Amino acid sequence: MLVLSGLQGRIVSLCDDNSLHLWEVNEGLMEEVKTQALEGNFTVLLSSLFDSRLKKISAVCLESALQHLLLGTEGGNIYLLNLRTFEMSDTIIYQDVVMQNVPEDYKINPGAVEAIAEQPGNPDKILIGYNRGLMVLWDRRTPGAEQTYISTQQLESVCWHRSGTRFSSSHNDGSYAFWDVNVGERPTEEPTTLYGPFPCKAVTKFLWRQGDKDDYYIFAGGMPRASYSDRHTITAQHGKKHVVFDFTSKVIDFFTITDLSEEREIDEPEALIVLLEEELVTIDLLSEDWRMMCLPYLVSLHASAVTCSQHVSNVPQDLWEAITAAGKLQTRDLYSERQDWPINGGKILVPERRSAEADTTPQRELLLTGHEDGTVRFWDASGVALTPLYKFGSAQLFSGEEIAGEGSNGGADEDEEGVGTFDPYSDDPRLAVKKVALCPLNGTLVVAGTAGSVIVAKIGSSSVDSEVKVGSFSENLNSCICPQVVTMNIVLDRDGFVWKGHDQLTPRAGTLSLEAGFQPTVVLQLHPPAAVTALAFHSEWGLVAAGTAHGLAFFDYVRQKGMFAKCTLNPNDLSGAGEAPISRRKSFKKSLRESFRRLRKGRSTRQTDKRGVQSPSSGPQSDKRREGLEDVAEGVEVASVEGDIKESAGAADVSSPSSGPISPIEAKPVERQIEARPVDDSLGSMVRCLFFTKTFIISVQTMTATMWAGTNNGTVYVFTLTIPSGQKRSEEDVTCQLAKEIQLKHRAPVISIAVLDGAHTPLPEPWAVEKGLSKQPDVSGPHRVLISSEEQFKVIPTLHIRNYNVKLPSKQVALIG
Repeated sequence: MLVLSGLQGRIVSLCDDNSLHLWEVNEGLMEEVKTQALEGNFTVLLSSLFDSRLKKISAVCLESALQHLLLGTEGGNIYLLNLRTFEMSDTIIYQDVVMQNVPEDYKINPGAVEAIAEQPGNPDKILIGYNRGLMVLWDRRTPGAEQTYISTQQLESVCWHRSGTRFSSSHNDGSYAFWDVNVGERPTEEPTTLYGPFPCKAVTKFLWRQGDKDDYYIFAGGMPRASYSDRHTITAQHGKKHVVFDFTSKVIDFFTITDLSEEREIDEPEALIVLLEEELVTIDLLSEDWRMMCLPYLVSLHASAVTCSQHVSNVPQDLWEAITAAGKLQTRDLYSERQDWPINGGKILVPERRSAEADTTPQRELLLTGHEDGTVRFWDASGVALTPLYKFGSAQLFSGEEIAGEGSNGGADEDEEGVGTFDPYSDDPRLAVKKVALCPLNGTLVVAGTAGSVIVAKIGSSSVDSEVKVGSFSENLNSCICPQVVTMNIVLDRDGFVWKGHDQLTPRAGTLSLEAGFQPTVVLQLHPPAAVTALAFHSEWGLVAAGTAHGLAFFDYVRQKGMFAKCTLNPNDLSGAGEAPISRRKSFKKSLRESFRRLRKGRSTRQTDKRGVQSPSSGPQSDKRREGLEDVAEGVEVASVEGDIKESAGAADVSSPSSGPISPIEAKPVERQIEARPVDDSLGSMVRCLFFTKTFIISVQTMTATMWAGTNNGTVYVFTLTIPSGQKRSEEDVTCQLAKEIQLKHRAPVISIAVLDGAHTPLPEPWAVEKGLSKQPDVSGPHRVLISSEEQFKVIPTLHIRNYNVKLPSKQVALIG
């Protein structure tokens, strides 16, 4: 991709299919203007002389005058693309013509054009480099070859010195050489293999920049093959200073930023810009230790694979400042202190968002991302570009052979430096974060992982030293303020259960140094140590609920004590759910079977619409019988639901034959077929969602603290909580008991639960009413619970489960996610 800076923001891109595309940036949009293939007007000529491989573009060079784009090919010819018209020029530099004054050994097959470089100060001369090591200084005015240069090694790249009297070449054996433009027999000195004498990787690109005292040599590759075969490096040399930048993804391209004012006689680069396959890295060459520069945009969101996320809006200013300050402490030794961004352009033009309450107050929004390496990253999502603020690491609490200690460089050399934030390798797959939740009003963070660990952390403004201590479900560890590890057994009442999955993470022994930021206060370890599939916590009550494929557990993090655990496994199936990696995908055979059923059903429906005849089984009575199967089945205190089903007026109008002529599409909307699922569906015990709230569940006079849980087989459990008030909260236990159990007859997974007040508004979040961010819930009317499954939405009164109220079936073919 080439930027035509003098042509009003035009860009030329070369694609894999050998096509060239001209783009223009117009009012913030990049629009494709023209497309050109190499053949252009020479389709017949090229087809008769070369095959498709020889026509492939292998090198590109942009004229300083921005008139033409020089295109070198695998066949050895060079074509000119007119940038004004974006058409191929009639001028072609044929390889046969260039080879006339070349030694006989290289006339046979010099190879593809590997590099084209225009001579500084003399745009009529170009340096052409061929694959086998031949380089030719070509005068385009004559035209003719002015000088030839022969290397014994395969050529990778060429680079001119600023003076235009010397140039460098890099080769596939890991060497580079310097040449005098007037001497073609041999380089000015013997080629240098910096990391020899053993076989080295190719130096794919070499930059030669003139400095004040010493020149800069910057190149990619060249490292020993034995130890760096799968590594991606860039070496930078300046006098006695020598640094190897080790990246975790492939190097695509790199360049230096230099003050190109005419009065300057040297380059003296200010920054090195490296484009990698997964991120963009900028090195400050003006600093003493050549550190990275903090990116204002294009920060790699997936530095480690993203496993979960949460968006938090209206973050209080004190929490925002604490997170920002903690993040700056984390990166104080990582980034350069230089503040000015060396690249011109790329500025964000969208004005800063302001809150509705005060026009002068910026709207603060956070995006939390959980990652495979056990970290939770905090991003400023208030503007257009995501800006990293802070990183919480859970690996510091655990130890093991797979978890590397902090500060380890893996035996790297002293002059080798790991650069970039992208890290695709996880020390231990059990560290992966599955669920994350943040209460912005009191600064509490809850992180749940793959190995059944749930970490509760509080924001802190200063660093502390703390010791991890291990406890059990029944122990009261409130007397110690150190981070605790409390274990809760979910399958305690299932004697025949045997866990065959991975082990739990081992807590790190000894004293931990916790920096400012989110500092862990307690760790809940679930047994079996399966991945946490659902998480909820109520910061005002000090309670956490976590669900797995085996059941759910309630934890009081104020008293650091387990409250209650319920196993959702089928007593007849204790084979160990959740031992295999959890997947929402069905078997291939089952997917094919269901696809063919829908296909046959769709054909029969279309045939019925064409005949205009309504099937007797599709009448209103049949619909009511079918919908009755989808209704709530039973509660703990009630039998299966019976009675009439109230339908909305809109639905009645659609099914009424007296509503006038209706098109087939309006008469039969596309709706997912709701079918009862088998009771023994795989992983039906998995807890999919958890929800804390205070609502009418026992009587209409008193609101009760409750916790709702939905499972994979369409079961909803309702628990009532008794929470001591005032000072008794830290002295007495919170009690929990099962109040109701709801079974959806279609048994689709329950993915979300919400309770609506009398005004049909969701109940406020914890502390929202006390902080003035939300109104008091409406208690004048009955509350209703909104249950969302993968196939339906249901709204049911919280007090009387048997009175079915509203059903909103999904109109989409895809499942609700």
